[in-house]
Amino acid sequence: MKLNQYTTLGRSGLKVSPLCLGAMTFGEDWGWGSSEETAKAIFDAYVDKGGNFIDTADGYTNGKSEELVGKFVNAKKLRDQMIIATKFTFCAQPGNPNAGGNGRKNIYRALEGSLKRLNTDYIDLYWLHAWDMVTPVEEVLLTLNDLVKEGKIRYFGLSDVPAWYLAKMQTIAELKAMHKLIGLQVEYSLLERTIENEHISACKELGVGICPWSPLASGMLTGKYKKDKLESGNGRMSKMKDTGNPSFEKLFTERNWKIVDKLVSLSKEIGRTPAQIALNWVATSPGITSTIIGATKLPQLEDNLGALNFMISKEHREELDELSSLEPSHPYVFFSVPMQAMINGNAKVKGWS
Repeated sequence: MKLNQYTTLGRSGLKVSPLCLGAMTFGEDWGWGSSEETAKAIFDAYVDKGGNFIDTADGYTNGKSEELVGKFVNAKKLRDQMIIATKFTFCAQPGNPNAGGNGRKNIYRALEGSLKRLNTDYIDLYWLHAWDMVTPVEEVLLTLNDLVKEGKIRYFGLSDVPAWYLAKMQTIAELKAMHKLIGLQVEYSLLERTIENEHISACKELGVGICPWSPLASGMLTGKYKKDKLESGNGRMSKMKDTGNPSFEKLFTERNWKIVDKLVSLSKEIGRTPAQIALNWVATSPGITSTIIGATKLPQLEDNLGALNFMISKEHREELDELSSLEPSHPYVFFSVPMQAMINGNAKVKGWS
């Protein structure tokens, strides 16, 4: 697999690279991230190797990320070549509930801001950033369809939503002959496999491509963070643990440290970095179309791109699968091989697909 071996995203004609360049680190307005010079070097290296898919959001580094993406794309005259994806949902004006969420008013407000910062007339892929728990699915779908008709976006997708929400939107779109969503962006890694319960099968059934974020689990799967430093209160991971962010807090479990140890061990055995192994596992998993990678330094990007240059052996993949497997839970235990055998009288039954 190579960066310029493109795949269509979902049931669409949009062709994307197997690794998508995440631009959340473009800019230093959050007190961390990459300078403009470093971000440009990362962007250029990705494009020079055949990458065509870049992901940002209206709030990343307070809008600086979108500005830099637009600047880099236009400087190299790549607008027709690049797939630019950005997002809406998070509030831009504290105290103003209509400057956030997924209502029609905010979607139009957010899009106009993104178009200006990206210095472009249209967005290739517009993501709903997260479920706001209040806006009806129908309102979001109608609004996004209008934006396609108006030529302001080409395609749309969902991020961080329940599987039922995705299924409802896609079903309505199919029944009403409307534009359908083509992508789902969700967290997926060796440490976070919850989407295997429902999201992956839903996407396969409904023709939606999956673009995982945080495939390295906020850097934990790079193998450079140590448990003893976390417990002593030293290092970046220790600071992350104390932010109160549930995405970070859930990382520090005995199960996860065992997975990290296994990656480090495999790294020595096969001559690949832990990050490359972890990324390869995600990128080659069933249902995955384009995996989002991020970097604050050029060497990090170069290491990540190396994840496409090899295949994990069947034996090693089985070891990682077993070590990181989900705990059995209801009702998913009823879909296991033993329970299905009871349902089908031990006969081997295969579906039509």
